Amino acid sequence: MLWARLRRRRSLPPLPVPGPCALGRHTVHTGGLLLYTPETQLDLLAAVAAGSDGAAQRWLGMRGEEVVADTRIRESLLRMRPGDSHRGIPPRWLSAFELDPEGGEVLVAVGREDGRYAGALQLDRTAGQIGGWLAPHARGRGLGAELFAAGAQLGHTHFGLDSVHAGTEVTNSACRGALTRAGFVPAEGPPRHTLRDGREIDATWFRHESAPVTRCRAANLIRTGA
Repeated sequence: MLWARLRRRRSLPPLPVPGPCALGRHTVHTGGLLLYTPETQLDLLAAVAAGSDGAAQRWLGMRGEEVVADTRIRESLLRMRPGDSHRGIPPRWLSAFELDPEGGEVLVAVGREDGRYAGALQLDRTAGQIGGWLAPHARGRGLGAELFAAGAQLGHTHFGLDSVHAGTEVTNSACRGALTRAGFVPAEGPPRHTLRDGREIDATWFRHESAPVTRCRAANLIRTGA
C-alpha cells in the first residue's frame, strides 16, 4: 500500500516519491504535489471535498449529490493526511476504492509540504481531456500550474496521448493562467459548455502536445486486460 511506505517518513518533508505505476494505479509527482489513484473511499471523498466549497463550485458546477455539502465534514477531511490514524473515521470510508476499467482516471492530490489532501485531477482517456481543482488551503500558491502539468504528464507519458485538452470558463483568469504556466496553448473548441449542474457557460479551450509519448505499465494493463 502506497501510504504504508510514506507514513514511516511523514515527519520528513518532502514526502517520498511513490513507486512505479502498477495494476491500473498511477502516480505522478511535481515539486509541490503528489498525485495517485485513490486507494480507499476516504481518498476519493477527500478529493471531492477539496472542490466542494462555493468558490470552487462557481466554476466546477457539480450536481448537489456529487459534492461534500456539510461544511464541518468537508473541513475535517481537508485537515487530514492519508497517513493519519484511522481513529474515529467511519469504516465505510476505509473500504477499497474500486477501479473502473471503462471509466476515466481520477487522481487525488496531496501537498508535499504538509501531507494534507490538496485536490484532485481527472482525465477522460477517450477525449484526452483533463480537469482538476485545489482545496482552499492549497490555492494561491502556484500549485494550479503543477496540477495541470501533472495532467499533461499523465496523458502523455502514462496513456500515450499526443494531445491533452482542457477547458475553462472565459472569466476564470486563475485557471487560464495556470494552464498557460503549465505549457498549454489556446485551442479551438465549442464556445459554450454545459456544466453538470445544467449551467451554460462561455468556454475557452487549451491543448498540450508532446512527442514522443509513452504508456506506463498500469495503462497497458487496462488496454490489454492483463
